[in-house]
Amino acid sequence: MTDIAYSVDGDGVATIVWDMPGRTMNVLNAESVAEYEAAVDRAIGDAAVKGVIVTSGKPSFIAGADLPWLEQLTQRGAGETEAAHAKRLYDNLMRSQLLFRRIEKSGKPFVAAINGTAAGGGFEVCLACHHRIAADDPRMQIGLPESKVGLLPGGGGVTHLVRMLGAMKALPLLLEGRMLSPAKALEAKLIDAVVPAGELLARAKAWILAATPEQLVKPWDKPGFVPPGADPRKHADGGQWSAAITMLHKKTRGNYPALQAIEEAAYDTWLVPMDTAIKIETRYLVKLMLGANARNMIRTNFVNMQRANKLARRPATVPARAIKRVGVLGAGLMGAGIAHVAARAGIEVVLIDRDQATADKGRQHTADTDPASAARITPTADFAALKGVDLVIEAVFEDRAVKADATKRALAVVGVDTIFASNTSTLPITGLAENWPKPDNFIGLHFFSPVEKMQLVEIIMGKKTGDTALALAMDFVKAIRKTPIVVNDSRGFYTSRVFATYTNEALRLLVEGVKPALIENAGKAIGMPMPPLALCDEVALDLILRVAEATKADLGDKYETPPYEALMNKMVKGLGRLGKKARKGFYEYPSDGPKRLWPGLGDLAPVAAAQPSYDEVKTRLLIAQAIEAARCFAEGVVTDPADADIGAVLGWGFAPWTGGPLSHIDTMGADKFVALCDELAQRHGPRFAPNQFLRDLAATNGSFYPDRRAAA
Repeated sequence: MTDIAYSVDGDGVATIVWDMPGRTMNVLNAESVAEYEAAVDRAIGDAAVKGVIVTSGKPSFIAGADLPWLEQLTQRGAGETEAAHAKRLYDNLMRSQLLFRRIEKSGKPFVAAINGTAAGGGFEVCLACHHRIAADDPRMQIGLPESKVGLLPGGGGVTHLVRMLGAMKALPLLLEGRMLSPAKALEAKLIDAVVPAGELLARAKAWILAATPEQLVKPWDKPGFVPPGADPRKHADGGQWSAAITMLHKKTRGNYPALQAIEEAAYDTWLVPMDTAIKIETRYLVKLMLGANARNMIRTNFVNMQRANKLARRPATVPARAIKRVGVLGAGLMGAGIAHVAARAGIEVVLIDRDQATADKGRQHTADTDPASAARITPTADFAALKGVDLVIEAVFEDRAVKADATKRALAVVGVDTIFASNTSTLPITGLAENWPKPDNFIGLHFFSPVEKMQLVEIIMGKKTGDTALALAMDFVKAIRKTPIVVNDSRGFYTSRVFATYTNEALRLLVEGVKPALIENAGKAIGMPMPPLALCDEVALDLILRVAEATKADLGDKYETPPYEALMNKMVKGLGRLGKKARKGFYEYPSDGPKRLWPGLGDLAPVAAAQPSYDEVKTRLLIAQAIEAARCFAEGVVTDPADADIGAVLGWGFAPWTGGPLSHIDTMGADKFVALCDELAQRHGPRFAPNQFLRDLAATNGSFYPDRRAAA
């Protein structure tokens, strides 16, 4: 199998075409880099070749490094020392760097003819060329997104952009991992020209044939070269660098080593010769790749995410089925959002609510922003319109009686052989399935709000849910371009159950007398997308209270009244402080300024004279979530560590820098995690006590991911 095609035309112009068989996109891996190296050396060594066009035979150019390959590189071999592993990794990465330098210093013009998305290492292939031309296609994306997986652009990305743009212009692109359209990339001076797609190769060839010797020497290879922009050696300019570092720390709270490494690599390589700079850059990349942060982020955010999106958990014995028409029961915020994403995917939707006006309002949710999709939504109050649908999704009020009524009314029309899915965040699916005579066709589909933006769908298996229901549910999730995880039935399932520990621990801290501002700052510091009290307001305090009351009704004498229940009752029932929707909750929402913590909170939860340390509050908020995730795994609620971590990161934004709660436990080591939990349990109560599963894991030096010890 050949990844690279090589040809030379009658004018002496060679064309290297990346076209990896069996893949929708080209990637950099051991095999493709070796073939590209052979093609480059062949062109450089052939006196008849005047120049080289580098392009792709696929709709995209090169999508970057093959992340499973990078993940494999981070794993230490059996018996391999840490130093030997680092040296092997460095040598592997330097191979590309040295190849790119041979291109730059070859004396022959290389032109990147970018016909599709060029990301990460794929764009670094382009940066090594003497000229970069992109097709005029706004769908294309060009840039260096490595920071988003805990890495830096270590194939010349940092060193090249700093020399091309100056550090202060390069750093935002590098730190944010910003991807740009061809027009924006041209404006940013990342590429040299944008041309009609049909002229791409001709224009590349024309540049090669007209290139002058001056154009074939990179600016940084000319005597006396100094990068443009701020000079970190000078006091005034160095202040700009210091300000950038301060802003970065304020934003990331030190949780993302890659961002600091990018800034340090930019500084350290700023003025040294390029051949020295690439060695420094590569050392920074090796350090990141050997750390847990990048390994966990790559594994969760890309490798395992790709597996989930390819439906790795789908029953292979059930044939795929096209979903052409679905029924959605309930036209409220969730139902309307589900209808929208289904219609957006080309699926016809019957949207049902208690009356025509309410159903129409649900359709308007889509019509306001997406009229083309709204045309595929039929709003109605008539359940008879469900006849012939491939799937029914119930998204009515979170109440057993209301859900039971909607289920029975749908059953009378579609029959038991239709797959029925309930969008519930807490109510056990097995109990809801009692209203469906064929419970193997009943399943849970837990969407997240806002449905249009949130990528995750939690698929819940009831005790009797069958493979046919699971397969169809996964086919539907794929059709609407969401990421599925599969969990087993329990109260709160996985995501709601673990997510609740974040806000619940914050409420416990509040009634203990911890300053609200300290709680909120600690939530931000551990990398959560929103502080916990602000998040309570977003979810709605009355909803949180209603879920607690439903849990109490279900559990009866087994229900343990939390210490913050009286506070929540007073907030909701006594003061009508329902959260953001009422413009008053733990925060105030003035019309003339940003939200702010409600001053009256101190009367309901007096501040204690002695305050815990900042680190103590951060630890409680983070570990409360991690230990509950581990309990869910031990109990079989979630059976795949990948699902647990993906669900946490996508579902409620669990500290993305960790790679997810189970990855975080592996990074700490089960023994240290258990010791910390024992300490927390002694001080704060049995909710932090490790179960036997965790103790056994610690005793055997075990991990959730088998590669953890090898890669550590």
